Amino acid sequence: MISAQPKTTTLPRPYTISGTGKHQILGGKASTFRPRITDKRPHVIRSVISRTGDSKSGVETAEKIVESNGSVGLSSNSGGINVRAVITIRKKMKERLTEKIEDQWESFLNAIGKGILIQLISEDIDPATKSGKSAESFVRGWLPKLSDNPYVVEYGADLIVPHDFGQPGAILITNFHDKEIFIMEIVVHGFSKGPIFFWANTWIHSKKDNPESRIIFKNQAYLPSQTPAGIKDLRREDLLSLRGNRKEERKLHERVYDYDIYNDLGNPDKSEDLVRKVLGTEEWPYPRRCRTGRPPTKRDPDSETRIEKPNPVYVPRDETFEETKQNTFAAGRLKALLHNLIPLIASKLSSSDIPFTNFSDIDDLYKIGVLLKEEEQETSIKNLFIAKVMNQVFTVGDKLLKYDMPAIIKRDRFAWLRDNEFARQALAGVNPVNIELLKELPILSKLDPEIYGPPESAITKEIIQRELNGISVEEAIKDKRLFILDYHDILLPFIEDMNSLPDRKAYASRTIFYYSETGILRPIIIELSLPSTPSSPRSKTIFTHGHDATTHWIWKLAKAHVCSNDAGVHQLVNHWLKTHACMEPYIIATHRQLSSMHPVYKLLHPHMRYTMEINALARQSLINGGGIIEACFSPGKYAMEISSAAYKSSWRFDMEALPADLLRRGVAVEDPSVPGGVKLVIEDYPYAADGLLIWSAIKELVESYVEHYYSEPNSITSDVELQAWWDEIKNKGHEDKRNEPWWPELKTQDDLSNILATIMWTASGQHAAINFGQYPFGGYPPNRPTLMRKLIPLEGHPDYEKFLQSPEFTFLTSLPTRLQATKVMAVQDTLSTHSPDEEYIHQLDHIHRSSFNDPQVQKLFENFSVELEEIERIIEQRNKNINLKNRTGAGVPPYELLLPSSAPGVTGRGIPNSISI
Repeated sequence: MISAQPKTTTLPRPYTISGTGKHQILGGKASTFRPRITDKRPHVIRSVISRTGDSKSGVETAEKIVESNGSVGLSSNSGGINVRAVITIRKKMKERLTEKIEDQWESFLNAIGKGILIQLISEDIDPATKSGKSAESFVRGWLPKLSDNPYVVEYGADLIVPHDFGQPGAILITNFHDKEIFIMEIVVHGFSKGPIFFWANTWIHSKKDNPESRIIFKNQAYLPSQTPAGIKDLRREDLLSLRGNRKEERKLHERVYDYDIYNDLGNPDKSEDLVRKVLGTEEWPYPRRCRTGRPPTKRDPDSETRIEKPNPVYVPRDETFEETKQNTFAAGRLKALLHNLIPLIASKLSSSDIPFTNFSDIDDLYKIGVLLKEEEQETSIKNLFIAKVMNQVFTVGDKLLKYDMPAIIKRDRFAWLRDNEFARQALAGVNPVNIELLKELPILSKLDPEIYGPPESAITKEIIQRELNGISVEEAIKDKRLFILDYHDILLPFIEDMNSLPDRKAYASRTIFYYSETGILRPIIIELSLPSTPSSPRSKTIFTHGHDATTHWIWKLAKAHVCSNDAGVHQLVNHWLKTHACMEPYIIATHRQLSSMHPVYKLLHPHMRYTMEINALARQSLINGGGIIEACFSPGKYAMEISSAAYKSSWRFDMEALPADLLRRGVAVEDPSVPGGVKLVIEDYPYAADGLLIWSAIKELVESYVEHYYSEPNSITSDVELQAWWDEIKNKGHEDKRNEPWWPELKTQDDLSNILATIMWTASGQHAAINFGQYPFGGYPPNRPTLMRKLIPLEGHPDYEKFLQSPEFTFLTSLPTRLQATKVMAVQDTLSTHSPDEEYIHQLDHIHRSSFNDPQVQKLFENFSVELEEIERIIEQRNKNINLKNRTGAGVPPYELLLPSSAPGVTGRGIPNSISI
């Protein structure tokens, strides 16, 4: 080991530069360094130290100094105490020779003490400087490897601190390398209370990109009022550095969090066809996204220029995917998919984009695959990384792309045809969050009747009565046996525009379900509506299942239109808007207003992982003008307008908590004696039943956590960071909803617990339930078509005779084309896949070990993990209960989307902590 030469620092005046709000290494006069060179450097021995007292986990390596008499103790001299900082760095995964050479050069600079400077800041004030006491040293030498990971290395830095230095509370890091470095953790040894951990997991910019030092705080949570005096200014400065000034275009190495509207979905400079509405206005409200500061387009000053694939869109540096995720799984897969495979599929099939004409054509996607053109296949496979990545997504042979059999047809290939499966998926499918209790008749629209015609639905009491087999409508409503899936109001304003698009035909739909005495839900009536016209003021058609062949096939077409609407609302509203888009302002506000020392920041941190990066990628290739969502879903270019309209009409923060949502939809009633405080109207409602177990566990954890940190009276209202955080979420993150009266107050423990539980549920359980079933349910196009290409050919329609001659052909040619289906299947498969490095909700106790040094808090997370293990056992037992028909039976797949754990891949189960795909 190269001998490290410790230094002491004399700071004539505070290191904070007045007037700039910024932090530099040193201020005032130059520091005086006294090199201490000796041949009598104490020998180092290693001992195992447990961070939490548990010898089985959280193990760290510490060093003790061996004195000349052989005893183990702290090394000190008349000038102070010798301490050592051990810095763990994760190197980039080098592939090119030049990068490997650069890596060796960086290691050499670190070894000779020219690469990284650290400054240890005490929690105690130096009377002379009125700032935290400090000592600094360059990182020197390297330590023996402690990890089998070839990309993880450790360096040491020796410092001398005064005997009255106190406990260190922060470390300033300056990176003198030409490139950024990734610091995992810093452990400081030598203080009397044992090793002090500074969890980092952050990129440290190069000094040439930004001269300011990075601030890393030790692993202890402090409310603002509890912040030790020596690091109070650093706490404020660190937050200021994350907010930016709203002036410059952001650079990829920066860590600036700020808000902007969705004005980057279109590309007016490229084509008139790619002009899109700006979302985040009074007319088209929307949550805010991360600001990038790119210049406006030439044709539309209100729109921002786009960064097209494969170039990255700015997100704060620590929000980007880690290399392990990029190279081994989801991010790399998704980028490979969007940048390479989708264009390859399109170029193969676009010249002959034909519909499926028989069910064998669909079966061939799983049995034979899609044949790629020779030259295209050769070009793609030349890229070894893409080939490796895509082989994990699908079977990519020499000339074909073959899909895995989706779960919906793996057990029973005809299940999708049956009415009970259609209804089951409203409770246990990928979109089980829209079914509502039908509370009264007539069913009325809330749309303007001057524009959209009479508000009354064509579904009358008499029509319902004919489908009830003897029970009266009044009795059915009283006994809570009638339910509705209502997509009328959200879609009708857009139907005329949607139907003007090539090969797009849609209706606004309502579906009535009856819940029988035997516990079976079945659809009984479908209403499909088109906009009123002067010649047809009431274009509402009623469909029932019937028994003759013609009615039977028309009923299937009506169900397919409902499924298409359901797929669009699921993707644009419940999935993208209510989880991805609504989480982004919470993440931005958390970084801007809550110090990394704040207990709420620490609690939320695992639930923010990768969300901003996946959202940026979605804006680039999925929800953008001409993107995959527009190409493959019924709304086409009006997709994001529908998403905005849904945000305007129906999104409320106070209704995003699971119990509140179930009560709002009438599918549960209040009952304090059961988990979540609500009792389900339909007991066999797998999403809700399992979700309430997860929700209750999250809520219990959060309540205990809040009680631990906010036990003092008025501690919540007096927490300036917390109040600023909640204020910013309401007034900046969701600015277009800032004046709504339903925003919760933040005054009590209950207020805070409900807010935090809602955010954590949204990022974890809710997203898992509506994301990871996309391919298992949508991977078979007839079960869940993402668009329909034809209206139903009723009697008198020009195609009615063709329908009578070949109803199967009419049905299949109404579905997405082979190109559309293949593209969306590829995306659904990737979005349904878990990464090998995924972090799951039941692992929070392990994840938080590096964030806290409080054994009481750690115990809370350990109890939470134990509870989730019990929940997993309960769900598995439910999936074996033959009385629960929506989970068991011949060919019925178990409901596993809310099982906490999962293996990698498309598993149809597992709850990640965050929206990471």
